[in-house]
Amino acid sequence: MNNPIRIAIDAMGGENSPTKVIKGIEIHNSFSKNIFYNIFGDKNLIEPLINNTSVPKSNFRIFHTENSIKDEDSPLSAAKKGKNTSMWLSIESLKKNESDAIVSAGNTGALFVIAKLNLNMIEKIDKPALSALWPNKNGMNIVLDLGANVECNEKNLVDFSLMGSALYRSLYDNKDAKVALLNIGSEEVKGNNMIKNTYQILNDTKNSLFEFKGYIEGNHIMDGNVNVIVTDGFTGNIALKTAEGTANFINSELKQALSSSFIGKISSLLNIKNLKNFKKKLDPRMYNGAILLGLDKPVIKSHGSTDEVGFANSLKVSEKTILGNLIDKIKKNIIV
Repeated sequence: MNNPIRIAIDAMGGENSPTKVIKGIEIHNSFSKNIFYNIFGDKNLIEPLINNTSVPKSNFRIFHTENSIKDEDSPLSAAKKGKNTSMWLSIESLKKNESDAIVSAGNTGALFVIAKLNLNMIEKIDKPALSALWPNKNGMNIVLDLGANVECNEKNLVDFSLMGSALYRSLYDNKDAKVALLNIGSEEVKGNNMIKNTYQILNDTKNSLFEFKGYIEGNHIMDGNVNVIVTDGFTGNIALKTAEGTANFINSELKQALSSSFIGKISSLLNIKNLKNFKKKLDPRMYNGAILLGLDKPVIKSHGSTDEVGFANSLKVSEKTILGNLIDKIKKNIIV
């Protein structure tokens, strides 16, 4: 391989690992070329799994450790476990420039703490932000922050706007980033002082990376009129969990309605293609791969309970952040 993208993988994090991780690597490798996987975890468990896949041996290397971060570990206790866990070693490989991005389905709090201990913040960025993909009528949104920062100030929200736009442009190179602030109303007088002050800053600042579109209310997130939605971590996390719960509710109720009667079953058979497209649109696995923005290397958090399909999508996100020069885009567009 010529100058491959090197992805570090914490193979022991999350439910059903390393099985789902290795299967996810196989899926990703089937449609992405010139990728090298640095896999960190228990070689005794990983090697038999990956040797039973179609992934060429020249495309990966296993770094053995029997130590891992557990879901029940607090961020502090996880950091105290030392430098020999699969999560720490995978992040450290970025610090040593042995990998270009890292993906983990492990403990979220531990990932944030260990990443910040090993990696530097991008200059002039005060706080990292957790961002994720969120479907809308016309494509995809980037929404941030989703829980990394409960409290934010105006500069943080301005930074989030820039970082979210850089991420959007990295993932979707031919599309323009359109930023909106999540608020309780669309009028300029609505919201608290921090939101209103941020509105004025973004409205008065010209940046080639994005177009500022004002406020957006929660019920318009999926309209598709904007594609980068900015808020503090407290509000963003509630919005995300509400959307996930609503999607699961709709899927569950629709499945029950279509299987509870003969007419419903006939209807589902007649509309099987449309139903599959509908289910795919609401499938969280298709949007798996949250990104901790603000650090000088890409750190991608896969959902702990996702399966191999979801993990493969998080690997695709990490690949796109490298190909799209995410970190360089942020650095070049920093607003002082």
